[in-house]
Amino acid sequence: MHMIAAAAEEYRGALIRFVVARGNDPAAAEDIVHDVLLRAWEKRGQLRDDTKLASGLYQMTRNAIVDHHRAQRPSGEMPEDVVAPEAERMVLSELAQCLDPLIARLPEPYRVALQLSELDGLTQQETAHRLGVSLSGAKSRVQRARSKLQELVLQCCKVERDHRGTVMDYEPSHNCRTPGHCACGKRA
Repeated sequence: MHMIAAAAEEYRGALIRFVVARGNDPAAAEDIVHDVLLRAWEKRGQLRDDTKLASGLYQMTRNAIVDHHRAQRPSGEMPEDVVAPEAERMVLSELAQCLDPLIARLPEPYRVALQLSELDGLTQQETAHRLGVSLSGAKSRVQRARSKLQELVLQCCKVERDHRGTVMDYEPSHNCRTPGHCACGKRA
């Protein structure tokens, strides 16, 4: 089975939900996704990196949604849910709920630095003062904490991003260290 055909089977439902979440009725969503998968099939010879297939499908779908709305309202403005999709905000909100148990796994100096600067809203100078370290020391701890947290998230969840790095979707990874559940609460 060709990679595009396999991707069509794997991503079709997720793409339809992605389109419906942006204010399209299910019939229009089916049509939009069908057109996207057809275009992907037609461009299968141009695919150089199969690891970017999913993000490419989501980008093509986003473009198709915009085209669909333009066809419906040629001179009107794009709906807010296309420009700043609610579904993307929901995915980020769900993924953010994963962070508490993952932050708890960070070594204490990094966990505290991240808590103070990112969650409590202190400036890095205030964070440095509270930690009793230099400003560069506080910045270093926050950066290391972010890096370690990203590693933990990627161990626990498969995160789908678009070409700009925007989180599009996620699902629990089989590598998650939380037996039976991802820290996100979704079934692994």
